[in-house]
Amino acid sequence: MGTIKERFKVTADAANTEIKELLKEHGSKKIGEVTLAQIYQGMRGMTGLVTETSLLDAQEGIRFRGYSIPELQQKLPKAPEGGEPLPEGLFYLMLMGELPKEEDAAEITSVWQRRSHVPNHVFDIIDALPINTHPMTMFVTGVMALQTESNFAKEYAKGINKKDYWNPIYDDAMDLIARLPRIAAYIYRRKYKNNDHIQPNGLLDWAGNLAHMMGFEDESFKELMRLYMTIHADHEGGNVSAHTTHLVGSALSDPFLSYAAGMNGLAGPLHGLANQEVIKWIFEMQEELGTDTPSKEQIEEYVRKTLASGKVVPGYGHAVLRKTDPRFTAQMEFGKKHMPDDKLVNTVWKIYDTVPPILQSLGKIKNPWPNVDAHSGALLVHYGLVEYEFYTVLFAVSRALGVLASLCWDRALGLPLERPKSVTTQSVKLWLEGKAEVWE
Repeated sequence: MGTIKERFKVTADAANTEIKELLKEHGSKKIGEVTLAQIYQGMRGMTGLVTETSLLDAQEGIRFRGYSIPELQQKLPKAPEGGEPLPEGLFYLMLMGELPKEEDAAEITSVWQRRSHVPNHVFDIIDALPINTHPMTMFVTGVMALQTESNFAKEYAKGINKKDYWNPIYDDAMDLIARLPRIAAYIYRRKYKNNDHIQPNGLLDWAGNLAHMMGFEDESFKELMRLYMTIHADHEGGNVSAHTTHLVGSALSDPFLSYAAGMNGLAGPLHGLANQEVIKWIFEMQEELGTDTPSKEQIEEYVRKTLASGKVVPGYGHAVLRKTDPRFTAQMEFGKKHMPDDKLVNTVWKIYDTVPPILQSLGKIKNPWPNVDAHSGALLVHYGLVEYEFYTVLFAVSRALGVLASLCWDRALGLPLERPKSVTTQSVKLWLEGKAEVWE
């Protein structure tokens, strides 16, 4: 059978042949039209990227290589005596396009265990930052420091053939993913646990080891990390973190530089930082209402007050989805199984019952339903991970799986430098006046 790396090369070669035939026969076909509103309003709905790893359907939610989240929970390999999917299995699926066998997931676990050593200078650079630095800033700084280890950068400097770019890119991706739990846990222990660090456990799976190094030994928390890392891993290619990683990678920046750029996007309040904003909003609501068990009526009043002040209800709405995010549902089911009586989790469920009807009544909201961020923080708080500024770092560790699998595919398919055309408002006016027919 060969290693997963060797099998990936065979799979990619076959895909290359298929794509060349598609372009030869259909390359001149138009896939859609672009409106003026779209180029001014965030390129929403414009099809302009190929991302092999996942596809987001407005009604069905995210599908990883065709599989929904409930299907992944059923079909992916699990840890011994565990009930949630191993992220290693999802990475294999995104990379290879087929469901992994138990031994495939085990091979990836083994590779990541062997490659997980982080050079001391990475910790030194993180330690040089003030302790009040946001965890995401520390995290991206650590990734940038790790760039010294890039195989691709070294091979490119030697003059590698472009047909072989995928090879060191693959190794960089595997090295980077393997080391991220160590960096994330180091930041957590440095910032919140008095620099009292915990060494890796070389016998644990990737997500389980992250939980261990952060100081959480509860088996159900390790299960939560496996679920969390799986459902946050990818959300097709147009979101900020995925697109940025792809865009920077198209310039042949190595995976360390490309991923760091993507994670700077994830750190934005309109992207990954939203999970921090949700739990902050709930805590503020509890404080103002003077109770940790608010009624639906109290929640409704607070929601209307939030909206009246010109703010949004964090965790609700999505640029593409038009139903409850399946990732929210997966976390709700986890909560019902492991912590049905938790006050904060029950508050999240009351918010879920309360917010959509209010947003629907406004008549302007296309998607009044909760997204993934609306629930994740409450589950983490249950286990004592109350430092909500850190939540986006967990998101970033997970998102590495999707964006780096995609980066392997980008180079294996030989995708070119991404360089869309831009226009000025003046040129738009001339076009509307019939004074300019084509923008060149």
